[in-house]
Amino acid sequence: MKIVNDYLTVSTRGFNDIKDITEGVKEKLQATGLKDGQVTVFVQGSTAGVTTIEYEPGLVKDLSELLEKLVPSSRSYYHDERWGDANGFSHLRAALIGPSLVVPFAEKKLRLGVWQQIVLIDFDNRARTRNIFLQFIGE
Repeated sequence: MKIVNDYLTVSTRGFNDIKDITEGVKEKLQATGLKDGQVTVFVQGSTAGVTTIEYEPGLVKDLSELLEKLVPSSRSYYHDERWGDANGFSHLRAALIGPSLVVPFAEKKLRLGVWQQIVLIDFDNRARTRNIFLQFIGE
């Protein structure tokens, strides 16, 4: 059993900016020399999330619109009162999606579905540079 830690760095625009990071994770997997195992994909920060979707323009827009309906950016939140940064909505959206994802790999390939990509979603109310921690565990 071997553990390999690595990072991806992604620039985002905020406000539900959805980035496909699948290829970056695949490249990092190839560099590990591991054949079988799993990778944890974890975004550092409390205003972003990681999940899987079919990364195509219609679904990207649908997901963004759904999140806006569930947790509107146009209203005030108690968090905004405390810190004055008007991003309470981004923290709530991040809590719904979650900060991490575990993906198995075998024969040096991520075991994602045909139409399944790993995505980073930045919910904050400004552009950010996001660090995504990758931890590969395997043989």
